[in-house]
Amino acid sequence: MTANSSNENETRDTILDGRIMLIQPRHGYRFSVEAILLGRFARASMRERVLELGAGCGVVAIVMAALYRPREVVAIEIQPPLAAMIARSAAINGIESVNAVCADLRQRKIAGVEPASFDLVVANPPYRAAAAGRENPDRGRRLARGESNAVLMDFVAAARRYARSGGRVAFVFTARRSAELISAMRSKQLEPKRIRFVHPRIAMPASVMLIEARAGGGIEVTIEPPLILYERPGIYTSEARAILSSP
Repeated sequence: MTANSSNENETRDTILDGRIMLIQPRHGYRFSVEAILLGRFARASMRERVLELGAGCGVVAIVMAALYRPREVVAIEIQPPLAAMIARSAAINGIESVNAVCADLRQRKIAGVEPASFDLVVANPPYRAAAAGRENPDRGRRLARGESNAVLMDFVAAARRYARSGGRVAFVFTARRSAELISAMRSKQLEPKRIRFVHPRIAMPASVMLIEARAGGGIEVTIEPPLILYERPGIYTSEARAILSSP
């Protein structure tokens, strides 16, 4: 649901049955259902520190902070207007555990973000590979959805840098590039532990991959049952409705 905002350049949208309100740009990059799927797939405990890379307007960070109440959630976002929206969304939801950091995830050192200090790192990297197809004319969308800046390996390398030994890393990514993602993770000693494919309809190929890896983990992975989003056009399956509703 979209609510009116005093700023004509942004909207205030509710998710999870109105439990959470998010500020996001009216035009440019706006979050998709995949971000909520990641927030529900990557479960955190109350004692854990969580890091989101390339946070956009912060939907994953806000969802995880609201649902699981981890000790801290740090959200790194390169675009200053979006980083500011994360902080404001946390405030209007009464969430004090979210810390928005405006920085480039490719930096080796980011003030206040120490390497190997997070129990869980999450990310929704750009799906479109560099130079793949026509570029989006909107800069915000181009940065968020295409590899015009940070590429997939940058996200994987940053996740490994900030995850503690034995910590978890969870990504949502296009299924078409799933082999590339797994290869990149394993090259950085991030061993896949849980994989779930998301299908628009039961008879359609997977569109999205949810994956959780462990830093320095052993070789063993669980392929979870597929998630089917729609029974028919515009009608979610019962499981998808449960995931997108307030628990």
